[in-house]
Amino acid sequence: MNNHLKSHCIDIPVGTPALSASEQSRLASEIPEWSNVSGERIKREYKFKTYLDGIAWVQEVGKIAEAENHHPDIQILYRKVRIELWTHTVKGLSENDYILASQFDGAYRDFLEKCAKT
Repeated sequence: MNNHLKSHCIDIPVGTPALSASEQSRLASEIPEWSNVSGERIKREYKFKTYLDGIAWVQEVGKIAEAENHHPDIQILYRKVRIELWTHTVKGLSENDYILASQFDGAYRDFLEKCAKT
């Protein structure tokens, strides 16, 4: 389990610097399924058995994002959902992005277990 599953996002004021490449690298080790996009965003694709499972997953993502007040870009595909994260106030990546990615990954594991039982 990684350290950020138990963390929560914080307000980051405008003008706060984005994470350095070394900070990004350190935090990326906790979310290995996520890809770094030009040092400015992170993204991941989640896969599902059905289209409606993906739709249900987006609802879960929305609840987490709203609770953390940190909102991703979401793209719904046939049996996939792509999520991209970055922090607007820093115009790049902040620790909040890695916290939210960790929370999404934990919730995804729980979601798949729930789907397997039904």
